[in-house]
Amino acid sequence: MICTTIHSITAPAAGRIKGPAGALLTIILPIGLFFGSSAAAQEVDGERLFRQRCAACHNIEPGQTKMGPSLLGIIGRTAGSVEGANYSQAMQSSGITWDRQSLETFLTAPRQMIRGTRMTVSIPDGAQRAAIINYLESQSPD
Repeated sequence: MICTTIHSITAPAAGRIKGPAGALLTIILPIGLFFGSSAAAQEVDGERLFRQRCAACHNIEPGQTKMGPSLLGIIGRTAGSVEGANYSQAMQSSGITWDRQSLETFLTAPRQMIRGTRMTVSIPDGAQRAAIINYLESQSPD
């Protein structure tokens, strides 16, 4: 856990916290409480971003298709291959097998990567793309 020490250097003497024998106390705060630096926090962030940016059209439930296919087990899957999903001809014939790099490129600009795709949402922020991809990668169909 990452911690930081806060010293009251500029506070007036009346505002300082004193311990036994008048010694100034040092306050130690775990940074992890304020900043999502742990793997668990990053997964929660990825899930939150997935729900905000992707869940209107996609889910991660097996066999459940919305406007777009389920993204459960997308890593290693051939694009346009989920049974019952309504894919564009462009997606079906793209020949892409999804991995981290292809998802990164696609989520940056879907219609530049696959001309004719029905996917309209892009994720311009690299940290958000990474969090969403990490979340999808963590979801296993097993």
